[in-house]
Amino acid sequence: MRVLFAIILWTLSAVFASAETDIKEITTKGGIKVWLVEETSIPFIALEVQFKGGTSLDAQDKAGATYLMTGLLEEGSGDMDATDFSRATEELAASFGYDAGRDTVSISAQILTENQSQSLALLKQALMQPTFNQTAFDRVKKQVISIVKSSQTDPNDIAGRTIRTLAYPDHPYSQPREGTVETVEMLTVEDIQAAYQAAFAKDRMYVSVVGDITAAELGPLLDDLLGDLPDKGPALPQKTAFSAPGGLTVVDFDTPQTVAIWAHSGIDRGDPEFFAAYLLNHIMGGSGFTARLTQEVREKRGLTYGVYSYLAPYDYVSIVGGSVSSSNDRIKTAIDVIQDEWRKMADIGVTEAELIAAKKYLTGAYPLRFDGNGRIAGLLVGMQRQGLPIDYPKTRNDTINAVTLEQVNSVAKWLLKPDAMRFVVVGKPEGLVSTD
Repeated sequence: MRVLFAIILWTLSAVFASAETDIKEITTKGGIKVWLVEETSIPFIALEVQFKGGTSLDAQDKAGATYLMTGLLEEGSGDMDATDFSRATEELAASFGYDAGRDTVSISAQILTENQSQSLALLKQALMQPTFNQTAFDRVKKQVISIVKSSQTDPNDIAGRTIRTLAYPDHPYSQPREGTVETVEMLTVEDIQAAYQAAFAKDRMYVSVVGDITAAELGPLLDDLLGDLPDKGPALPQKTAFSAPGGLTVVDFDTPQTVAIWAHSGIDRGDPEFFAAYLLNHIMGGSGFTARLTQEVREKRGLTYGVYSYLAPYDYVSIVGGSVSSSNDRIKTAIDVIQDEWRKMADIGVTEAELIAAKKYLTGAYPLRFDGNGRIAGLLVGMQRQGLPIDYPKTRNDTINAVTLEQVNSVAKWLLKPDAMRFVVVGKPEGLVSTD
């Protein structure tokens, strides 16, 4: 069965890479809205469900509860223990996954059409009847604590925790999604049950399905799977701001390779100028060797093997950030070059040639994302959560191509803030001292 499952996944990649994605929005009799792409050539279905909130719903002293909870959903449900559940999943050639992100809890399922009723019944059992038994709780809790301890010696994790604490000191974003050793050790089964009750509710749910199923068939299945969830969940977090001022924080860590990350306030996904900012970031530090930071920091000066920048429009704050690593004796030069390029881009902007190349790359690469029903389902549920229109895949490239050079350079002047860049450096950097 697993071999058949792998063949189906491979075949679907070929099917969807060349197919026009026709998205239908349906509402079930139970009121569940879902985006559906029917693809009947392969007997296979992918389901993606996201719930707003994620680990940001954890109280400060319960950090890690939602992350641990998702790790327990297949460790015992109904009258099955983890072994029984795994065996039943294997026999159905189904695959289920759960993830706790900073803004969402996600459920993924990939199932064969011939087993859809049994597979969804098994998923419903995991979702609606988790036992959270003490034995499984103790075992998975130890695994999470091991993950947290390992992250304490990872320079990238250290840098991320440090900048979040500086930027959002009184917001859930300041907390590691896996929690800390102290908070996870204090968690109880009752805390996990509370996190479960908070995570899943229909007023913050987004659903997408891709594969061999019709709208008429899908509605009753979804109502059965998700209809018993609570109508409303607890209050979601409030918006926050990136409050760390420009400057430098050095975290002493014994390593020959120093890691540096930086960030400042960014742009919301719903901002009408987001696509101009998207193109701007691609030119500055996006993928490929033509990005300015890659050219200036890596290719011309050999200061790093990798440097990049990004836009991060989270649910409750938006930032522009980036990352670079270099040897302890060269990281200062790398940071100086990055800040100089940030300032140059804000002052002068991009060229017509850079913009044309960026448009060509981003519009050409976009269809390649639709290379399998699981990926398509994930893209569709993300579109819903971001409030994008159902025809977004058909209009997205035209929207990018319509962005003008004047728009990109106008955005560069207000979005890029070289004096507001907050750098966090982890290692033994030569010539760098914290500014506060």
